[in-house]
Amino acid sequence: MKTAFTTLGALVSAMLFMSALPLGAHHAFSAEFDRETPVKITGTVSKIEWTNPHIWIYVDTKDADGKTVTWALQGGPPSYLTRAGWNKNDLKLGTTITAQGFKAKDGSNNAAAGAITLPDGRRMFTLQIEGVTPPPPAADGNEKK
Repeated sequence: MKTAFTTLGALVSAMLFMSALPLGAHHAFSAEFDRETPVKITGTVSKIEWTNPHIWIYVDTKDADGKTVTWALQGGPPSYLTRAGWNKNDLKLGTTITAQGFKAKDGSNNAAAGAITLPDGRRMFTLQIEGVTPPPPAADGNEKK
């Protein structure tokens, strides 16, 4: 009888632990990024991860010494971007882009990208951040929302 209660207790504990894992996996914007530290990054796309829960775009830039620095830019989920008019083929490796967003709080070269400007001037919004207004549209109105 004691073994049955021990097994049941272990099973219930494991179920509670596993049910909490997805909750801890997705953090609020303010837990990871700093609204007071906007960034503007121009560089070459070196990698794209079009996966859930957020896409990641990696951009190679040069620092003051000419050394390559890679920024990881977090975008929205693929489903949001698809509804906003994006598809995973809109951005190609080797493309030079300018991204506007907010720097990570941990000081790393990570940022939440609010908008990306393509070489042809089109702006594509990549992340909808509650309480944060996207950058203003391009003067010619050539942006994807």
